[in-house]
Amino acid sequence: MSKNQKKIWVTGASSGIGKAVAEKFANEGWKVAVSARRKEKLDEMASSNSNIISYPLDVVSKENCQATFNKIAEEFGDIDICFFCSGTYDPNKEKEIDLDQNKFVMDVNYFGVLNCVKSVEKYFKNKKSGQISIVSSIAGYRGLPNSSGYGPSKAALTNFAESIYFDFKKFNVRVSVVSPGFIKTDLTDKNEFKMPFLRSTDYAAEKVFKGLTSTNSFEIHFPKQLTLILKFLRVLPYKIYLFLVDKLVKR
Repeated sequence: MSKNQKKIWVTGASSGIGKAVAEKFANEGWKVAVSARRKEKLDEMASSNSNIISYPLDVVSKENCQATFNKIAEEFGDIDICFFCSGTYDPNKEKEIDLDQNKFVMDVNYFGVLNCVKSVEKYFKNKKSGQISIVSSIAGYRGLPNSSGYGPSKAALTNFAESIYFDFKKFNVRVSVVSPGFIKTDLTDKNEFKMPFLRSTDYAAEKVFKGLTSTNSFEIHFPKQLTLILKFLRVLPYKIYLFLVDKLVKR
């Protein structure tokens, strides 16, 4: 491992955006620590790319997150970026309010990310440099139909990222939030509706790589054809917003 080689930790790396981002950084010459629950998927990635090293992890466990990061920091020697992408989604379980499902989604999507951020907090504040990037979603912009668990979990993540932005900036540590539109993954394949401006995971990885290495933006959002429309809807008064979404749902 080269001393000057850039290094990144990616969670949720066994599939979807996390996997594509991990492989993109590795192919660009970065050393990549990949984490997720599915060890066999991580080992498969590591065996096909010498820049990828597997560190299985269940983000729901605060202790597991801390122990895993401690091991990565010790073996890598340095970490430049942490990209927290773990998440779950099941639209079929959100057609009605399912308390057990909603709690599970919050445990993974929100508290799982908090566990990861907490595990690196002291490291980055002591280092006084680096980046923490959190994957949220456009689903967190405003309330959407059939999204009683996923949408709120992502809204909480975005708010959390906004909050800690100020805390980490004082230590010269950049915090960013990634807000993807519809990206073709195993999770979005569960959707029963036509997804506008659907893009590939490779497309998402390109946008993330550029956003983290070539810009200093707080939010990395894509594709713009969709995200800019939703940003406009976000600033509308409730009366207009609810009327428009209701009309769209009835189509």
